[in-house]
Amino acid sequence: MKNKKLHELAVCGIEAVKALEKAHGDIITRLYFNQERAPQFGGLCKRLASAKRPYNCVKDDSELEKLCGSVHHQGVVAMIPQPEIPQLDSRVVAGWVKNKEHVILLDRVGNANNLGAIIRSAVFFGIDNIVIPLDEAQSSVTTSSYRVAQGGMEYVRLFTVASIPKLMQDLKGKMLRLGTEVRAKKTLEDLPSIADGKPVLLVLGNEEHGISQSVIDNCDELIRIEGKEQPYYGNTIRTAVESLNVAQAATLFIYELSKL
Repeated sequence: MKNKKLHELAVCGIEAVKALEKAHGDIITRLYFNQERAPQFGGLCKRLASAKRPYNCVKDDSELEKLCGSVHHQGVVAMIPQPEIPQLDSRVVAGWVKNKEHVILLDRVGNANNLGAIIRSAVFFGIDNIVIPLDEAQSSVTTSSYRVAQGGMEYVRLFTVASIPKLMQDLKGKMLRLGTEVRAKKTLEDLPSIADGKPVLLVLGNEEHGISQSVIDNCDELIRIEGKEQPYYGNTIRTAVESLNVAQAATLFIYELSKL
């Protein structure tokens, strides 16, 4: 939940706040917790007191709900300055190519929980770079994405880009531009042969519509996850569910990407 007046963002959830404390504790401006969580934040309270920043053990969890706008606060809320995601520049891109780093590009993934889950999977499997478009349809860093990322937000390198097609055009011949598409001919099992040692830009699409046509037009290859075929209402053999949730699919793609 954003506090637009103070330009703050509420970070809630025990894992998210603990990771924030460890990696970037100095940016916490205020801390609130309930009696149950008090013993877990003694060290942070000392740091805040030393910096003359407020912290408070609340009497009622409704105060935490008010601060973060969610019942899923897990007994702790830390306030931080609203994160500013840096815009991707050519120097960073050159580093990806030189070091053969894989990158996740999100094409208008609008659900904050999905963004958080993708970040969590990426960090778990060691994929450090995620790019999101400057688009109203794309979720950015929110209280929900922070909580669902379970601490991953502190360890991912997140960038914004004004135009996905232009970025993909700039990367032609430098990285394998790989789009996820349910109607693709090639499957996840083909990934090692498709990549052939190249760094991969993996594009994950919108929850409802998938990747856009302009993205498809700039992909070197399209790839899908093959589901298990079975009798469908006793007649046609097909997969009962056409596709996975984007965060679930991302986990499978990222896992295979991490093995390249």
